[in-house]
Amino acid sequence: MALRQFYPNHPDVQAGAPAVILIGLGANLDSPVGPPRMTLASALGAMAARRIRVQKLSRFYESPAWPNPEDPVFTNAVVRVQTPLGPQVLLEALHGIEAEFGRIREARNAPRTLDLDLLDYDGRIEGGSVELPHPGIARRAFVLIPISDVAPDWRHPVSKRSLSQLIAAIPEPEVAAVRAIDP
Repeated sequence: MALRQFYPNHPDVQAGAPAVILIGLGANLDSPVGPPRMTLASALGAMAARRIRVQKLSRFYESPAWPNPEDPVFTNAVVRVQTPLGPQVLLEALHGIEAEFGRIREARNAPRTLDLDLLDYDGRIEGGSVELPHPGIARRAFVLIPISDVAPDWRHPVSKRSLSQLIAAIPEPEVAAVRAIDP
């Protein structure tokens, strides 16, 4: 049943899906379903069960852990999705999925079984409990490179800079360290 049926005037239940909603996926610890790559794949099914429909999935990438490169290597991806959920409800759903896969929020930027970040919600610029676009998006090659797979014409909603401009502003060693791990 549609949420709109029960909450027709709730601001976090949209009548139609926006054009571009981007979610970043990352993991560098095994979860209850297996190693990081398997966890990311399984998380896609968990999204579908919550009315978060994947339109396009990037390749999977490996990148050094950040900010501590001594931590296990991360597996990352980005999905472009459609959903009737507004940003707040979507973020809550993503946090629920993280918890299902064993995510424990002990320390900021600590190794994790699953990280799901709401990167952009149709170009909205918002602060508060849901920051849009994601505050770190413009500085992270491990996010920008996968975005180029699913939304190559995407521009940062605040700076209006293109992906190529944003990637060019990141130090070359950080960009080179993000490697595609599937064909």
